[in-house]
Amino acid sequence: METISCKVKGMNCSSCALTISKYLEKKGMEDVAISVATEELRFNLPEGTDAEEVIDGINNLGYEVVLPNQGGKGSAFYNTLTFKFVFCMVFTAPLLLHMWVNWHWLHTPWVQLALTIPVYMVGMMHFGRSAFRSLRNGIANMDVLITLGATAAFVYSLAGTLLQLGPDYLFYETTAAILTLVFLGNLLEERSVKSTTTAIAELARMQHTHAKRLNEAGEVEEIDNSELRTGDRVLVNAGDKIPMDGTIYWGGGHVNESMITGESEPVSRQEKDKVIGGTILEEGNIKMFITATGKDTVLSYIINLVKQAQSNKPPMQKLADKISAIFVPVVLGIALVTFLGWYFIGQTTLAVAMMRSVAVLVIACPCAMGLATPAAVMVGLGRAARNGILIKGAHTLEAFRNIRQIVFDKTGTLTTGRLQIGRWETTLEPEMFRSIVFSLEKYSSHPIARSITAQWKGVPETALQQVREQKGVGMQARDKAGNEWQLGSYLMARHATKDDTHNIYLLKNGAVAGWMDFTDELRPEAAKVISVLKQGGIRTILLSGDMQRKCDQLAQQLGIDEVFAEQSPAKKLEKIDALMQSAPTAMVGDGINDAPALAKASIGISLSDATQVAMQSANVILLNNHLGALPLAMGLGRHTYLTIKQNLFWAFIYNIVAIPVAALGFLNPIIAALVMGLSDVVLAINSVRLRFKKVI
Repeated sequence: METISCKVKGMNCSSCALTISKYLEKKGMEDVAISVATEELRFNLPEGTDAEEVIDGINNLGYEVVLPNQGGKGSAFYNTLTFKFVFCMVFTAPLLLHMWVNWHWLHTPWVQLALTIPVYMVGMMHFGRSAFRSLRNGIANMDVLITLGATAAFVYSLAGTLLQLGPDYLFYETTAAILTLVFLGNLLEERSVKSTTTAIAELARMQHTHAKRLNEAGEVEEIDNSELRTGDRVLVNAGDKIPMDGTIYWGGGHVNESMITGESEPVSRQEKDKVIGGTILEEGNIKMFITATGKDTVLSYIINLVKQAQSNKPPMQKLADKISAIFVPVVLGIALVTFLGWYFIGQTTLAVAMMRSVAVLVIACPCAMGLATPAAVMVGLGRAARNGILIKGAHTLEAFRNIRQIVFDKTGTLTTGRLQIGRWETTLEPEMFRSIVFSLEKYSSHPIARSITAQWKGVPETALQQVREQKGVGMQARDKAGNEWQLGSYLMARHATKDDTHNIYLLKNGAVAGWMDFTDELRPEAAKVISVLKQGGIRTILLSGDMQRKCDQLAQQLGIDEVFAEQSPAKKLEKIDALMQSAPTAMVGDGINDAPALAKASIGISLSDATQVAMQSANVILLNNHLGALPLAMGLGRHTYLTIKQNLFWAFIYNIVAIPVAALGFLNPIIAALVMGLSDVVLAINSVRLRFKKVI
């Protein structure tokens, strides 16, 4: 099944998104995800389906599909909202002016008609065409309301002019003002919504740069980084942007990775280290091999992950979507009842009844309900990404508000995981001991194993057979002589010794042949993180496979509430399940040995080296192994949810109050159009506050 990702030009409200979604679902497309704010569309194409036919169908709905390998036609200036607003304003200003100045020629019906026609034509080409397309597809969007309101005022005024019925039948300024002010509102909304995507736009801009490629003769040729291919050699000088992901093979320096990891201090990178495309080499000179380009880079992965998260709707938005789907027909019904009620029951003139029903049409704003969640989610996810926090899915943001307890792994999470080999003793020859240990541990990805293989690199290996790992316990194998070797925690050695004070034990044919101790440094930010979480009412729990004595000591040092030690991965899973029965629980681990527990928790939070981010499967990834970002992730989740609630409250209360006020005759259609145009801007501004708001 192929996944199609593209941009859709011409979407301006949630009804547009609903039109496209329903069309795709009718055609059998699966997992349709669409974001009005970013104009992004993603869906799965079933086998045997013609992609071109589906895309042509979307284009026939009146939208423009732009695929990733296309540049798009680009909008001519006369097709932009800015031009349409300025053009309409030129003709609308004199029409509004006649309400305050007594220039005879401005009061002439034919002059007013001449001034209104250009505005009405531009308005119908924009709003009218969109309204017609939406009705043709069985879903009425907001443009239907604008088109009906402006057309009602225009036709009424035109009839008054042709039949010479007098000034009481002239509402040309209402027609022009409605269209012009809605253009203004759309323009302000467009700019406001763009401000919510600033963080992602800045990440996207980091992708484009120049590269100094080295040819076979070692000469430098400057090219666009899009021309780079895997295996190319590149020179990067101080101050240059690293063009793509790669590995340093010569030189070294300090790299500013703040835009990706949130770490303000430049990090040292030397030969054999990996570097991330889009980051900046602040000091030094390096030569590197390109290891990933295009969509395979870490930066592309981060951007795509955030975009996907934006298009996933949290549960709160689903109610708003259901209401949006029936909103326009309901408003049309209210407008009709308003007209009939005032004309037949209130016994007003035809003009008064019509103007009050027009006010109902133009004050209603279903866009606000469609924008409430995406605007907040974009800002929240964007701020998180800029601080080295990747959140997979808007539903995860919402889930943060319920978290009452957080479970921490020990090694590699609360500690640095950079274990140093301490004391060791053996009954074997020292070289034999080192060889057996190294040969067993090279098959494991546990932090202890990684430390041993890194520090004892170059030790002669012993040929082993039937190597297998018992997760959370240790390694087992057989050598050519038939000896059974076991290397692991005290759980593996408890039948052979009563001494439980060492980190790992080596057993030969069931008897202890040696032991090793390790020193592990506590993360400098760990104590502060635990303290901040406890101040926020979060219960902290240590869940580790390490010895009880060491876990108790660490918990006491950090102030952790509860300890579960000597837990195998299977027991960790059971413990997480039990904890979740009492309260929503987040789990923080290194994403390697804790994968099952991370997947089981309400929210799985993984610490990750940024260069390995694509391999993680947790809900939340803290890049650069930065545990200190955890309180910010929690705070952003809660405050994004709070912002969504505020936005939805404003969207609903605005329509609940404004529509009856207009129906009761307390609102002029021109003022109604202005207020409607500004309603979405309020939501965008409230959402943008998340970029600067204190959330911890």
